[in-house]
Amino acid sequence: MLSFFKRNSTLQICCLVLFFLSLRIPLLISGTPLLIPELNWMLCGEQMRKGFMLYRDIWENISPLAGLVYWGIDSLFGRSQLAYQLLAVLISLFQVLYFNYSCNIRDIFPEKTLIPGLIYALLLNISFDMATLSPMLMATTFLLLAIGTITRMISKPDMTDEVFEAGLYIGIATLFYLPASLFYGWAFLSLLLYTGATFRHHLLGFFGSCFPLLMVALIFFLNNALESLNRNLLTTTFQAGSLSTAALFPFLKYMLIPLSLGAAGFYKLFFYTRFTHFQTRVQQIMTMWFILAAFTIPLMDDFSPMYFLISLPAIAYFVSWYFMSFRKKIAGELIFLGYLFYTLFFFYQEVYRLVPGSTMGQLDHLLAKPALLPAEITGKKILVLGEDEGEYINNYAATPYLNWSLSVYDFRSLDNFDSVIHVYNNFRKDPPEYIIDKENIMPKLFERIPQLQEHYQPTPWKSIYRQNSQLPFTELHPAEL
Repeated sequence: MLSFFKRNSTLQICCLVLFFLSLRIPLLISGTPLLIPELNWMLCGEQMRKGFMLYRDIWENISPLAGLVYWGIDSLFGRSQLAYQLLAVLISLFQVLYFNYSCNIRDIFPEKTLIPGLIYALLLNISFDMATLSPMLMATTFLLLAIGTITRMISKPDMTDEVFEAGLYIGIATLFYLPASLFYGWAFLSLLLYTGATFRHHLLGFFGSCFPLLMVALIFFLNNALESLNRNLLTTTFQAGSLSTAALFPFLKYMLIPLSLGAAGFYKLFFYTRFTHFQTRVQQIMTMWFILAAFTIPLMDDFSPMYFLISLPAIAYFVSWYFMSFRKKIAGELIFLGYLFYTLFFFYQEVYRLVPGSTMGQLDHLLAKPALLPAEITGKKILVLGEDEGEYINNYAATPYLNWSLSVYDFRSLDNFDSVIHVYNNFRKDPPEYIIDKENIMPKLFERIPQLQEHYQPTPWKSIYRQNSQLPFTELHPAEL
C-alpha cells in the first residue's frame, strides 16, 4: 500500500480521497452515538437561531466563530448530527489534501509522495469523536494554512508581507478554538529564528493576528456583551481543566501507537544526512509545533482524541518520515498494515462493538444518553439546574443557562441583589415550560423572588416544576424584592 501511494499522480490522489471516504462512509450510513459536546453545540446553535446572543444570552464557553457555524447549521438543517459529520468530512478531506500539497510543493520531504496525506487521513480517524464538526477540527484547518504560509516564507530568501496572512490564519483559528492562540508563539519564533523578518514584519504579523479578535471584541462591545465574553469564554478557557489521571490510560490506547511512530520518525531524522537547509528548518518548526501543542493539554475539557486534533500536523509529519525512511520496503509495508488495522479497529470498535463487551478506548463517558423523564416532557422548553445528563436530547433549551459550570455564577449568588434581578429577567425573556432542579435551588429562588413562584408549580415528579402558562411574566421592580 505504501508503494502505491509513493507515486504522486492524479490516480493516487483520487485513490487517497476514496480511501478516506471509505473510512467515513460506514459511519455516515449507520450513524454514530451522539456525543455530549455535540449536543451542547447543537443547543447553542438552536438558541442563536432564536435570536439570542452568544455569551450574553447563552452561557456557553465555545469560541465565537464555532458558535456562528453551529448557528448556520441549525438554520439550514436543524438539530442534525449528519450535517455535522458531512461538513467534518469535507473539512477533513481539505486538510488531508492541503497537508500533502504543502509537503510536495515546498519540498518539505526529500521526495514528492502521497504518504503524508495517507498518514494524515489515518490520524483523522483514530476515534469516532474526530468525525464530527468540532471547534478543534475547524481551528486546525486555519492552523494548517498558517503552516503553509510560514514554510513558504522560510523557503524564500526575501521577506514579504505574507506574514500578515499567517497572523490572520492564527487569529481566525483562535476564534474557533481559543487555546489555538498559543501558536502565536510558534509563529513568532519561526519568523525570528528562520526568516529575515524585521520589526515591521513582526508588527504586521501581530496586527494580522489581532485584527479578527478586535473585530469580534468590537461586535460584542456594541451589543453590550463584552463583560459576558470575558466571563464565559476568556476566564474559563485559560483555567486549568479538571482532567483526571484515570482518563489518561484509556486515552493512551488511542494515541500510543501514533505517538510512538512519531517519536521513531523523529529519531530517524538524525540518521539521514541529505536534508536541505530548508528541510532541516521545517523539522525544527514542526518540533516546536508539537511542544506548543502539549501546552494546550491543561486547557482541555477531557482526554479524548478530538482535543488533540491541533497536534496532528506535527505528528503526521514525523510519522510520514518514519514510513518514508524505510530502505526495506517489506518491513515498512508490514508495519504500516499493522498500524492501519490497529487504527481501523479502534475507530469502529466504539461504534459497532466488534468485540462484544470491550470498550477499548472507553469513550462511554462522552456519550449523550436520554435521561429518564416523564413522557409528557418531550419536545418541551426546559431548564436543567445541574449537570445535563441527557435531559436536552429530546427537549429544547430555555434561558441562557446551558453550561452549568457557568450558570452557578448566578444561582449560587442568590443573596446578591444583581444576581436575583438577572435570573428573573432571564426567565422572563425565555421562560422554560419545565424546570428540572437537581441542585435543590428552586426553594431558595422562590424565597428570593416570590413573583417567580406564581409562574411555576411543583409536579408529582420529584424536583420537577411546571410553568403556569396562564400568567404572563411582568417586569420585576427592585422594590418588590
